[in-house]
Order: sequence, then C-alpha cells, then structure tokens
Amino acid sequence: MEIRLKRVYDPPEPGDGQRFLVDRLWPRGLSKDALSLDGWLKELAPSDALRRWFGHEPARWEEFRKRYRQELVQKAESLARLRAAARRGTITLVYAARDPLHNQAVVLREVLLESPAPTAAPTAPQPRPGPTTAQARSRSRPRRPAGRTTPKNQRPREITGP
Repeated sequence: MEIRLKRVYDPPEPGDGQRFLVDRLWPRGLSKDALSLDGWLKELAPSDALRRWFGHEPARWEEFRKRYRQELVQKAESLARLRAAARRGTITLVYAARDPLHNQAVVLREVLLESPAPTAAPTAPQPRPGPTTAQARSRSRPRRPAGRTTPKNQRPREITGP
C-alpha cells in the first residue's frame, strides 16, 4: 500500500495514482482542473476548531496529532473507503499547508498505514438453549394430520359433486 503526500501547489504526476484533497477548505487560487483530483475528502479533515487551535505551530504538533486521531475514530467508514482505495493502488493525499512535516495529511497517512481498528470479530451463531420439558409441554401444539396438504392459512377447496 503506497500513500504519497503532496502540496496542492505541486503539479500532478502520473505516479500519483488517485489524488484526494484532505483539507476542509478549498485552496485559494486553484481551480478543480488544476488540481486533477479524484475526490475531496473534507469529512476526513480536522474540525474547524482543531484546525484553528493548531494554527500549524510545530510546538502544538504532538497534541494536534492526538486530538486529530481522536476525531478520526468517529470517521471509520470514510477511513475504510480511503484505505480500500489505497489497497487497490497508489493514492496521494493532497494538502495546502506550507509545512510538509506538520499537517493533517501526515497524521492521516499514519492512521491509514496502521492496521484498521479492531472491530467485534464475527462469531458463529451460538445454539440457543432448548426449552425445559415443562415449557415444551405447555407450548406444544396439536400436530397436523399426516395426509393434510393444505397450508394452515388456506381453507381447503370445497369439492362439489354431481
């Protein structure tokens, strides 16, 4: 699984594979055609509050990483779709930040490369305990006669003779 990171201002290259913008805000001065994107994943971008708090200050990086990872836990479905795209081929996470080492795409890449969060493993259906003998007797129904072929919810056809 190859996941590349690239600034929006860097030109697209053939080896980029699928390109996804991972910013909440559209980058200034760029058209959709110029970016050559396969998708804009603003739902995977940090919340506005977290983005403003971080302000791309390296001193807040570790705390930003921690908080952003917590936000991503709530985005499991979107992460799974992006991870599936990465398994099919190269993807490039495109971002507008100036700092290539301290931005949300770096954290998102880390999360995608980790194994997916464990979910409840599917288990085989457990046999249900049967009724006790007394319960079975109280719920027993009269059996249908062996020769009956009409379902219970239908009345038998009346046969009229000559």
